[in-house]
Amino acid sequence: MRLGGSLRRNRASGQASSPKVGTPDWKARGRVLLLAGTLVVTGSSVGYLYATQIAFPLPEHHTEDYREVPDLRGRTLAEAETLLTEMGLQVGAVDSIRHPERPEGSVVGQSPFPGHLAVPAGSVELTLSSGPERRSVPDVTSMRADRAMAVLQASGFDVNVDSVEAEIPPGRVIATSPSVGEELSLPARVRLTVSLGLPTFPMPGLVGLEEEEARALLDSLGLVVGEVGRRLTFNRGGEVIEQLPLPDSLVTPGAQVQIVIGRGL
Repeated sequence: MRLGGSLRRNRASGQASSPKVGTPDWKARGRVLLLAGTLVVTGSSVGYLYATQIAFPLPEHHTEDYREVPDLRGRTLAEAETLLTEMGLQVGAVDSIRHPERPEGSVVGQSPFPGHLAVPAGSVELTLSSGPERRSVPDVTSMRADRAMAVLQASGFDVNVDSVEAEIPPGRVIATSPSVGEELSLPARVRLTVSLGLPTFPMPGLVGLEEEEARALLDSLGLVVGEVGRRLTFNRGGEVIEQLPLPDSLVTPGAQVQIVIGRGL
């Protein structure tokens, strides 16, 4: 009997009979994970149903219960409130804005918009017109026309300009229309009347006219006889021999004219 062969047989038989250690059971673990996931999903669903149906139920609204929001634009606040009440709705927050066309107190905006649906007793926010902005016409009389236009435009007015002959210096504002201080709704237009100064015309020739004739002609033209000089002359006396302004010079009504009358020898 060989001792080595016996040992080998015993070792081989011992290895075959001992169980394997550390081999994972994957199927068992998969079943455990699947069961845990199912429990989590089931628990979440049950919790959601409990919260929404029992603890905190959502308000029930049937489609036929919703109200169609009416068009309230152009109505007064009282009219809008009455109409909303009839529709089962109510007025919410109310604010106002300037509007150049809509009268003060009329509805110019709303939320929700017309035609949208609202829950019963829901609120509709309104925006009312506070009317157009109003400004007083500033006093620009006697200003230069360009300066007056700048002031009016800065105040929000459109400007038209008319020019007339007047005694005040050319380029100065004579008047406004509407008048100074009048309150207007913007946008508005103000007309300026600007001076062209006095009209001018050519100075007539007076030399050779008798003194009385020269005086009559100057008076008819609105000119004033100023200084009258006398000088000896070889011509017949009593006639104008010099004048200032000179003939064809441009003059205005009220200008003074100097003349020299000849005295015969």
